[in-house]
Amino acid sequence: MSENTPAVGQLQTFKQGHVGHVVFSNPSKFNAVNYQMWCDLPVAMGQFAQDPDVRLIVLSGAGEKAFVSGADISQFDTQRTGGDAANTYNQASEAGYAAVLDCPKPTLAKIRGVCMGGGLGLALNCDVRICADDVRFRMPAGRLGLGYAFDGVKRFTEVVGVANTADLFYSARIFGAADALHMGLVKQVTTVAELDAVVEAYAANVCENAPLTLAAAKRALMELRKNPEERDLARVKAMVEACFMSEDYKEGRKAFAEKRPPQFKAQ
Repeated sequence: MSENTPAVGQLQTFKQGHVGHVVFSNPSKFNAVNYQMWCDLPVAMGQFAQDPDVRLIVLSGAGEKAFVSGADISQFDTQRTGGDAANTYNQASEAGYAAVLDCPKPTLAKIRGVCMGGGLGLALNCDVRICADDVRFRMPAGRLGLGYAFDGVKRFTEVVGVANTADLFYSARIFGAADALHMGLVKQVTTVAELDAVVEAYAANVCENAPLTLAAAKRALMELRKNPEERDLARVKAMVEACFMSEDYKEGRKAFAEKRPPQFKAQ
């Protein structure tokens, strides 16, 4: 889908240089994620993961009011009420979360406005988060009577720690950019006016680096989330060794000696 294609209640995807963009587009509902969007998310992430030209994937929300406000609650009465319907919906949402968390390429959440519930979970499943100063975060499960899966709670603890996770789930409070920065939920806070430029600059910085190095670092981070006995350290070692055997490693050393930016190409 092109950058300018209108998309309502669905995902919008496009590419800018080495950056793949996934936009949650459901503005009338603050970009709430409906069932079809959950189903489409693994496809979008998979396409960018397989594209050798993409070095970073940026997730964002359409419009000016929200990143993602959560799951589309209006569908719960028909698609999440129990039995087979609930299982189908839950499987789709779990696959969507996993597609972001387990993406083999670096991911970044570009956040402004409302970022709550499932939207907060999606943001936390990205590697890096940058937000505008108008953001409003919340984990409202306690106000909705919803249980939150173990893997989701675990991811919160990995990003903000156990004490902050307990606070956010127990209180279900709304909090802003300063609090998010303090607890380490976001890397950087900027103004609404400067958000696009800040994210573009950070993305450009990432995309200047060697793809094989990015992939090896991401794989190491993914293995760290596993229990020690489940980690595939041999795979990490092989990816690190591949960096040293690559043309990019030769180019990096040559560019350093010649005092010029490197031009990396290996995938």
